[in-house]
Amino acid sequence: MSKTDAIWAVEVSPSVLNQLAQNTMAETLGIVFTEIGKDFIRARMPVDQRTRQYLGILHGGASVALAETVASTASNLVVNPQTHYCLGLEINANHLRSVKEGYVWAEARPIHLGRTTHVWDIRIYDEATDKLVAIVRHTVIVLNRLTNPS
Repeated sequence: MSKTDAIWAVEVSPSVLNQLAQNTMAETLGIVFTEIGKDFIRARMPVDQRTRQYLGILHGGASVALAETVASTASNLVVNPQTHYCLGLEINANHLRSVKEGYVWAEARPIHLGRTTHVWDIRIYDEATDKLVAIVRHTVIVLNRLTNPS
């Protein structure tokens, strides 16, 4: 992927993102980044004891955690990390289908990449059937490191 035809300010591989996710909720839930395209990021997550609710199906909160993980990570790759960083501002999810086992995968694509906010469309699919499981919209705020130190 050439930097000139991609939306990313930072070139990084899925393996680097997976290293950065160590000792975070993403690692706890088994979220693994799998692909970075010209304008999207993909990750997968197991449907197991870590991500199921008591009825034995994928927990909606785990789906939202997957969606926020891919979209917030994507936003932080769009901005210059020396001057800016991105944090979640709002998230909305529609859960369309249940999953009992296997894996789900998520793909985040930008709807809006503004100076102060980014809006992402995240689609989550059942890996076994490629059926749509959830549609999520996530808004992040873009903050200046100089005026909003983390």
